[in-house]
Amino acid sequence: MASPEPGEFKDVILFLATAGVVVPLFRRWRISPILGFLGAGVLLGPSGLGALGAHAPWAAELTIDSPKELAQLGELGVVFLMFMIGLELSWARLWLMRRYVFGLGALQVAGCGLIVALTAHLLGASVTAAAAIGAAMALSSTAVVMPILTENRRQHVQAGRVTFAVLLFQDLAVAPILITLAILGRDDAPSLSPETLLSFAPAALSVAALVGFGRFLLRPMMRSVARARSEELFMAACLLVVIGSGLLAAFAGLSMALGAFVAGLLLAETEFRHEVEQVIEPFKGLLLGLFFLAVGIGLDVGLILEQPFQVAGVTFGLMALNTALIFGLARGFGLNWRAAIETALLLAASGEFAFVILASAMNLGIVPEPLGQSLLVSATLSMMCIPLLAALGLRIAGRSTAGLSEAPHAPGAAPEGRILVIGYGRVGRLVGEMLDRHGLPWSAIDQDAAVVARGRKSGRVLYFGDASRAGFLERCGLETARALVITADAEGGEAGSMEALVASVRDRRPDLAIFARARDSQQALRLYDLGVTDAVPETVEASLQLSEAVLVGVGAPVGPVIASIHERRDEFRRELNRGDGFLAKTRRKPSASAS
Repeated sequence: MASPEPGEFKDVILFLATAGVVVPLFRRWRISPILGFLGAGVLLGPSGLGALGAHAPWAAELTIDSPKELAQLGELGVVFLMFMIGLELSWARLWLMRRYVFGLGALQVAGCGLIVALTAHLLGASVTAAAAIGAAMALSSTAVVMPILTENRRQHVQAGRVTFAVLLFQDLAVAPILITLAILGRDDAPSLSPETLLSFAPAALSVAALVGFGRFLLRPMMRSVARARSEELFMAACLLVVIGSGLLAAFAGLSMALGAFVAGLLLAETEFRHEVEQVIEPFKGLLLGLFFLAVGIGLDVGLILEQPFQVAGVTFGLMALNTALIFGLARGFGLNWRAAIETALLLAASGEFAFVILASAMNLGIVPEPLGQSLLVSATLSMMCIPLLAALGLRIAGRSTAGLSEAPHAPGAAPEGRILVIGYGRVGRLVGEMLDRHGLPWSAIDQDAAVVARGRKSGRVLYFGDASRAGFLERCGLETARALVITADAEGGEAGSMEALVASVRDRRPDLAIFARARDSQQALRLYDLGVTDAVPETVEASLQLSEAVLVGVGAPVGPVIASIHERRDEFRRELNRGDGFLAKTRRKPSASAS
């Protein structure tokens, strides 16, 4: 077997080096790393260092040699992004936000798309080309805007929720747009005729078949894999679902992104949702970074230099159109002018799906190559303006949280959040039953797929996954949780993992009430030192219950027995908190301040 040449890995090494530099640096600057990948693509492409290759040999060593192969792999980033979008959706969430999603979002896409399409048609584009251009340029960037909202903690204010609703409708609109392009791109499909409308039937049947296939086979397959208790096997299954569903859709004449989106929707209501998100997120981030790196490589800097006024006019004209249209619609939907202008500025620029739609339209011959490349340049430049637009919107709107109280809550969830129960064995089930008796909302996490399946059949909110990973807990609602209850079996090697979990959660949520089941008094002491609000040793509770049964059984009065048991339990707690543990420290602070 021949050894590979070091030069064969140059493109991969350049990409990984770019990711290692761009992501930490841009996160430190609180700028979306996607903009860094776009800029790095321009630098590493033929318009950047590649242009110096003839005069500087070192520049050729820092240039991507196979941009087309890189772009093909990067397209998987969009497939993974659509899968994650489907995974984060639910019918309940859509229903709560229906006014903004299907009202404001639909009007924005239709209004902006129609105006851009009419303008393109008046300038000489065909009807189908104008429709494709309008659809592409009407969509904003979910991949850039949402991280900015999260970093600025604006996702729960009125402008943030409306922005998310509009982006959600845009993401939902991508699949029908791609299907329409595929149909219009067929040689035997007349433009906008009844025959064209009828040709949607095979696409609809293909989607229906994909949904039926997924409903019958997807969850049983994931349960079978989960029972194996192998992280590697579960990861392989997740990748198979994403790529396999995309390939099935491609074989049916649809886009891979649409197939992945449908698979995400099918998994969104299952117990595997958060664990799959945790597994897929790194792949999505890397592949999406590769996608934007390829977009930057393909940016025609020469076109900007040759036609600066035309490119600038299209770029700023589209942003001005989107800003004005979204501001007017937002005001019409009842937003105050500050929230309306912040929403409009966040959604003013083009997004990642403009590249997908325009590339598909060019490949199908719907949009001429020169026109498509010119529009891609404008879309790229507008995306680079998003951080500046977001900063301007934040300055105008201020740090006010107006509209936060208007945010809808998911069905069955209290405004202050659910109680998270880790472990749904005999103790976890009893805790859940007692929480139900007092009307407190809760959800549970367990690593046993069979336990989770039985719990969900009885109507409980259970998720399969490893609670020792902070990212998984955050997806399950750690940031808004009212309390955390750790009931998992702490025997043997799991005791250390419980203590690591408590330390990790306490580091992220210093204010969270944490209640843990301990094996004995020694472990309870260690848990108190790590920050639990209360730890219940099994040996102590078993001894107290046995003592109560003995005393009542030999004829002692029930009232004094119960009182003495409670008194002894309090003595145990005082003994555990007498040291320098977390709870002892927090309880001494008020008295110290009072003195």
